[in-house]
Amino acid sequence: MVHPAASPTLALSVRRVLRATPERVFRAWTQAEELKRWFAPGPDFSIPISEVDLRVGGRYRLGMQGPAPAPLSVATGVYEEITPPSRLVFTWRWENAAPEALTTRVTVEFRPHADGTQLIITHEGFAEPSDRDQHAAGWEGCVAVLEHVLAA
Repeated sequence: MVHPAASPTLALSVRRVLRATPERVFRAWTQAEELKRWFAPGPDFSIPISEVDLRVGGRYRLGMQGPAPAPLSVATGVYEEITPPSRLVFTWRWENAAPEALTTRVTVEFRPHADGTQLIITHEGFAEPSDRDQHAAGWEGCVAVLEHVLAA
């Protein structure tokens, strides 16, 4: 559940047209082996943890490892909606966050487009603009890596 102190106005949106079908892009977001190929904010990261229990109420756990000496960052959450191949909604929380840290919500939409798929990521419920902005940069990086992987 998203924390009640979260602000619905503190949200971000990332949009990108990807040259792949909605089914292919949805698969990239929902299969552990696929996520290991791209779910990090840059090509110099590795993804040593990729766990997916793809069902409503199921959990995911994704670990991103930046260049040394960066610590491992692990995002975790619960799937709230799974509508293949058009929509995915899940909670988001950093595993090592303080107990009072907020749980936010991510909605990913996969819309058919003449050039493939329009991907729309909406991440909402941030308490601080700086948190939102850091996540926006992270999502932009992740989508750039995804775009590269889909083109390969």
